[in-house]
Amino acid sequence: MELRYLRYFVAVAEELHFSRAAARLGISQPPLSQQIRALEAELDTRLLTRTNRRVELTAAGLLFLEEAREILARTERASRLVSRLGRGETGQLRIGFTTSVPLTSLLPRTLMHYRQRYPDVDLRMHELNSRRQIKPLLEGDLDIGIMRPATLPEGLDAFTLIREPLIAVVNDQGPLGGSAAPLTLDELALHPFIYFSPAAGTGLLDQFNALFAKRGLTPRLVQEVGGPNTIISLVAGGLGVSILPASFRHIRIDNVRYRPISDDDAVSEVWLTHLRHQQTPQTRHFVDLVRHAEAT
Repeated sequence: MELRYLRYFVAVAEELHFSRAAARLGISQPPLSQQIRALEAELDTRLLTRTNRRVELTAAGLLFLEEAREILARTERASRLVSRLGRGETGQLRIGFTTSVPLTSLLPRTLMHYRQRYPDVDLRMHELNSRRQIKPLLEGDLDIGIMRPATLPEGLDAFTLIREPLIAVVNDQGPLGGSAAPLTLDELALHPFIYFSPAAGTGLLDQFNALFAKRGLTPRLVQEVGGPNTIISLVAGGLGVSILPASFRHIRIDNVRYRPISDDDAVSEVWLTHLRHQQTPQTRHFVDLVRHAEAT
């Protein structure tokens, strides 16, 4: 049964007049009468009684009117919902992010703008280190990854969201704690280091190794840990020094001092990563919002 049969019947049942129903539908009366007769033939039931003066609903017509209205309303609602989903106005957006990203203004600000523009999209946030975002991105379990630089496989695209300096994390009571002046990586390499273990899966470890290898230095690692909060806590305990992105300055712990690093290449990036193809409308909207923010 075609939906237009239902629309035609509802119009006639509500107007109880074929001419007015035809005008309401924007068609001529003869085709409307033919469609109603075809509907009754398909149902093998009289829905309307007609005389020269009036049109009335039969008992079957009253029942069919109720059902037809419900079907049309549900069809319209389904069409509206699907259209909104296709435009990225509803649905879901799954974002992976590293531990340090919420410490920057980038993620909270972008999420606020996205929420204001697309309030009916269900945002799902997943805290994952950079390397552990790659598999769910490829398999479609994440739509967007916000991560530190990492080696990306074919199929993923990335662009830089922010660049921030690296800073030295030192004990306030230790040999490097008496000044707020910038330090060099050469100076830091003379002291015992606390840094991420390879199992931590962070892109910062690769950058750490590359920075010191570039200078022919091999820092003495005395502790390898899984997270930045542990690094800062162990520095506070006097076990060594470290380097982290500047956004970690927001973590305030007694006996810890953050000092600038003067080397020009001591910077870290945050990337936005997504599938190269098969982007959802929700993903495209988020990426467009970020790129627009970058351009303004």
